[in-house]
Amino acid sequence: MKRYTPSYVGTVTVYIFVESTDFTPEDIAVRAWEIAPKAMVKETCFGLEVTGQPAEVDGIVEKIRAMDPAHIFVKDRGFPPGDPRRCRANLGGARPGFHGHEYELSLIEHVSRGLEEDLHPSGAPVPAARARPKAPLPVEELEKILAEEESAHG
Repeated sequence: MKRYTPSYVGTVTVYIFVESTDFTPEDIAVRAWEIAPKAMVKETCFGLEVTGQPAEVDGIVEKIRAMDPAHIFVKDRGFPPGDPRRCRANLGGARPGFHGHEYELSLIEHVSRGLEEDLHPSGAPVPAARARPKAPLPVEELEKILAEEESAHG
């Protein structure tokens, strides 16, 4: 078995997702490079991948999120950019996890809307989240939910 030697010992990697009408991934990439020029910043279609010393990355995250806190989100990543165990250049096709990001991005607008209400209350009530059932969901109830979702989304 070939021994793995990490390329960036002592660093952390995060994703920064942008769901903003005011900022693009390019805007936040430029800002990240200004904040911590030694960090590795990779612009992506959804935002950024940032790798660096923990204090550098924390500083980038803090300042980038302050730009638009209801529309910029951060998620830890276990592998740095280009890591041969996860890089699509080595694996071919979409990187494992890409489709998960795609799904998460489809939900972020709802999280943003809730955060905007919290950050800038308009007086309108924010709908409560559905409580999770204590017992297993009956099959009939699941079928009803699926039918409602299907009719709502065509």
